[in-house]
Amino acid sequence: MATETTPEYTQGIREHLPQFSLHILLVFATGLTIGSERAVVPVLGRDVLGVKSLFVIGSFVVSFGIVKSLINLYAGKWGEEYGRKPVLILGWATALPLPVILIFAPNWWWITVGNILLGINQGLTWSMAVNAKIDLAGPEQRGLAVGIDEAFGYTGLAVGAWITGVIAAQTSLRPEPFYFLAGVVVLAFLISISLIKETVQYAHAEGDDDHHDANLPFNEVLKRATYGDQTLFAAAQAGHIENFVDTLFWIAVPLYLTSQGLGIAAVGVVVGVHSAMYFLQIGTGGLADRIGRRPPVIVGMFVAGVGVLGMTAVDGYLPWAVMAGVAGVGMALLYPNLMTVPGDAAHPTWRASGMGVYRMWRDSGYAVGAILIGLAMQFVNIEAAFYMTGLLMFVSGGLVYLWMEETHPDFGTHEPPAPATDAPDQLVSED
Repeated sequence: MATETTPEYTQGIREHLPQFSLHILLVFATGLTIGSERAVVPVLGRDVLGVKSLFVIGSFVVSFGIVKSLINLYAGKWGEEYGRKPVLILGWATALPLPVILIFAPNWWWITVGNILLGINQGLTWSMAVNAKIDLAGPEQRGLAVGIDEAFGYTGLAVGAWITGVIAAQTSLRPEPFYFLAGVVVLAFLISISLIKETVQYAHAEGDDDHHDANLPFNEVLKRATYGDQTLFAAAQAGHIENFVDTLFWIAVPLYLTSQGLGIAAVGVVVGVHSAMYFLQIGTGGLADRIGRRPPVIVGMFVAGVGVLGMTAVDGYLPWAVMAGVAGVGMALLYPNLMTVPGDAAHPTWRASGMGVYRMWRDSGYAVGAILIGLAMQFVNIEAAFYMTGLLMFVSGGLVYLWMEETHPDFGTHEPPAPATDAPDQLVSED
C-alpha cells in the first residue's frame, strides 16, 4: 500500500521496488562482511596467533562495539545533513582495507584495529540501509521495511559465517576465507557509487514541519531517546542487553563448541543457524504492523534467553543447532520491532537521528557484552557467559513489560513528552 506525501514523493515498497531491492542487496553484503569473521576469527586468534587469554580474544569485539555505537549515533545525523548515499559510500570505502589486515595481521592487536574499521563500516552502511528503506516504504510499511532489512542483513551474516567456515575447513583459517570477504566489499562499494539513489527527500516530504515535535536539535534528540521518554529508554536498554546474545555467538559459542570437540565447519553451521533465524524478521516485522511492536518484543526477549541457556543444557551437534535456532527465533521477534519503536516515536525531521541514538545504545552492548562475557570466561568458565547472558535477557524483558508502551502509529498508546516550551525559537532545526 502506497503512502501519499506529495505527488512527487509517493512512498511504498512496491512503488520503489528497484531501489528497495538494491538496498536489500547492500544490507545482505553488510551481513556477509561481519559474518565472514564470526566462525573464523576467534579460532584464528587462539590457534594461529597464539592468544591464550579468552578475555583478550574478546577484545576485538570491544573495539568493534565502541566504534559502531558511536558511529551509529552520528550516522543518522550525517544522513540527515548530507544525505543517505554519501554516508553509505563512506561506509563501504572504510571496509576496503579490512581483508588485507585480516590476511596479513602479525598479531591479535592488528585484528582489534581492523575491527575498528569493521565497526565504522557496519555503523554507516547498516544505518543508511535501514533509513533508506524506511524513507521509501512510508509509515504504514515501516515494520515490514525494518523486518526485511534486518532479515537480509542477518541472513547475510549467517551465509558469511557458513561460507568462511567451509572455506577454512577445506583450506586454512587464512588467507582463503578473507578472499571471499574482499570480493563482497569491493562489489558493495561499486554498487553504492553507481546504482544507489538518494532517499532523504522522502523523509523530508513525509513530516509536518510546523508540528511542535519537529526539528528537535540533536542534543534534545539525544536526551529524548536516552532518558527523556520512558518507552524509548525501555527500548534502548533492551537493545543494549539483547546484543549480548549476538556477542555470545560471536565470541563464546565458537570457543565453547570447539572445546567440546566440534569441527570448525560444524561450528560455522551452528552459528549460521542462529543467524539464519533472523530471516524470520520479514514475518515478525510485518506482524508488528498488524498487532503492535510490544508483544513480539516481550516474547522474543524470553525466547532468546531460553535458547542461550539451552546451549549449555544439551550436548551434540544437532541439539546445539536447535538451541542456537531457538535463540535466533527470539532475536527475530524482538530485533526489528525494538528498532521500529524509535522510528514510530520520532518525528520524520529527526527520525534518523533518533534511530541513531537507539542504535548507539544497542550496539554499545557489543562492547559491554564482550567485556562481561570475556571476564566470565576468563575467571569462571565458558558456561558462565551463557548463564549471565540468559539471566540478563529475562531481567531486560521484564523491564520492557513494565515500562514500554505501544508505539504503533494507528493503535499505539505512547505519547511523546510535552515540549519544554512552546516558543518557536526553542524548536529550531540544527541546520
